[in-house]
Amino acid sequence: MKFIADFHIHSKYSRATSSQMDLEHIAEAAHQKGIKLMGTGDFTHPEWFNNLKEKLEPAEPGLFRIKNQELGIKDEATRFILTSEVSCIYSKNGRVRKIHILIFAPDFETVEKINTQLGWIGNLKVDGRPILGLDAKELVKIVLDISEDCFVVPCHMWTPWFSLFGSRSGFDSIEECFENYSKYIFAGETGLSSDPKMNWRLSALDKIALISCSDAHSPTKIGREANVFDTQLSYNGIIEAIKQKDPQKFLYTIEFFPEEGKYHYDGHRNCGISCSPQETKKYNGICPVCGRPLTVGVLNRVEQLADRPEGFRPENAIPYKSLIPLKEIIAEVLGIGDSTKEVESEYQKLISQFGNEFDILLNVSVSDLKSLTSPEIAEGISRVREGKVKVEPGYDGVYGKIRIFSETEKKEVSGQKSLF
Repeated sequence: MKFIADFHIHSKYSRATSSQMDLEHIAEAAHQKGIKLMGTGDFTHPEWFNNLKEKLEPAEPGLFRIKNQELGIKDEATRFILTSEVSCIYSKNGRVRKIHILIFAPDFETVEKINTQLGWIGNLKVDGRPILGLDAKELVKIVLDISEDCFVVPCHMWTPWFSLFGSRSGFDSIEECFENYSKYIFAGETGLSSDPKMNWRLSALDKIALISCSDAHSPTKIGREANVFDTQLSYNGIIEAIKQKDPQKFLYTIEFFPEEGKYHYDGHRNCGISCSPQETKKYNGICPVCGRPLTVGVLNRVEQLADRPEGFRPENAIPYKSLIPLKEIIAEVLGIGDSTKEVESEYQKLISQFGNEFDILLNVSVSDLKSLTSPEIAEGISRVREGKVKVEPGYDGVYGKIRIFSETEKKEVSGQKSLF
């Protein structure tokens, strides 16, 4: 069965997260976007876990759906897989390490055991993504000792502050972080600021699969990165497809253009300084405005650890496609914000006609799009499919800007707003 999955999100019980991140709104957003399988996120939080147990019922083995869901018949309902992100903050080899880990669990009983043990280490009630003073390898040990069916993935592997390879608090290898538990790390999450092509430059990552997830804090951000499978719709079927890196079952990932991520380039947000790795080297890593060390971003960090040239592609690498969310494409054409009524209206018109967002972005022909929307929006979708975009990289917590049309083209396009 072919389907799209987004494993890493947060509930309304996580900090800086929308109050709409409940099961009903998550399922509705997933349905509109064309995502069959969602991670629950935050299963370590007591209230959210109780909510999951109360509102979800078993579907396929290891997967769940909302009880009495109104969105279509049960076979069409959004499926959920039990996941949660944990923040491990600890000292190792003379440095403070901050590593985020995504845990997959096969059933509620396993989650209850995980929560009990982690609750002895830290306060799980404070945040949907708990902070624990626990070595990342010890977290893997705890989880796998509870159930060998659990699956552990380092989150957004390259972001500077909270990741496996982060410039500010990470390690230089999987083995340095997880030691003898490295053999249980079968996948890593690329994060918004990197894509598979960047990760392919490290031969050490050939042995793991690269997954991509949204890390969404609001329903609109669900699916901004995702995974496309053609395999059995079950917990074990999905985990095995990832572990085996089988391109017949794990078809491709859906990615941000990595330049749009908040940590692609180096820089200083407060000083307005954005630097390529070459410019950072010229400045000796020091901000030319304030004199403090620059925040080294993902592109630079990949350069530091890479043992292959740009453009290298390993054998049997899982492919990927870079996309821009549909609302952002519509907003750029209209020259207005992506949360405005006009954008929402055009978005809903396209969804009602073509079914879901990913079908529109990936599959619907340009001629069919032109029959329902403006030529400019159809052209925008076509350009994104072909990777014909203009980029201004993000840095030090500032999202990058991805443009489909040049300033001249935008002025021409803005004259067409009367179409709407």
